[in-house]
Amino acid sequence: MNEDIDFLRFPLGKFTAPDIISPNQIEIWIGTLEKFPAEVERVTATLSESQLDTPYRPGGWTIRQVVHHLPDSHMNAYIRFKLAITEEHPVIRPYREERWAECEEARSAPVDISLSLLKSLHNRWTVFLRTLTDENFNRTYIHPENSKTFSLKEVLGMYVWHGNHHLAHITETVRRNKW
Repeated sequence: MNEDIDFLRFPLGKFTAPDIISPNQIEIWIGTLEKFPAEVERVTATLSESQLDTPYRPGGWTIRQVVHHLPDSHMNAYIRFKLAITEEHPVIRPYREERWAECEEARSAPVDISLSLLKSLHNRWTVFLRTLTDENFNRTYIHPENSKTFSLKEVLGMYVWHGNHHLAHITETVRRNKW
């Protein structure tokens, strides 16, 4: 089984923000975020411990690490949204996701812990997102790793992609292994 490593890394391709992000698109993305935890729970519900400890690609994280990574990443996103709403053009704090994924609890803890956290986080995040106006979604923050400015509407799309990207890591691993 010699699949293209780029496909294994990016089964959905890389994120590209649409040129125009309409209020309707924003609502669709919020709905996707709202349903996302249930999708992760659904695709991992029947996996055994050894299956959860299977890397999604050679040299990649295990499915367990991917599941634990999702609330780590999305908590950071939620905080970045709050910063952009409560401060003027803040510089956000990056985090070393690859190191977080190597922490012992990310490598060995039961996935239901992160599934519960993801569900609660997404409930809170989507409630918050639905309070924002079109003008709010134009607010920005700066990511210091590349000094790039991101609008919240662009970041919303990016995190929907991010969730679906990692969901595809799991579903493609299940498919390839015929679980």
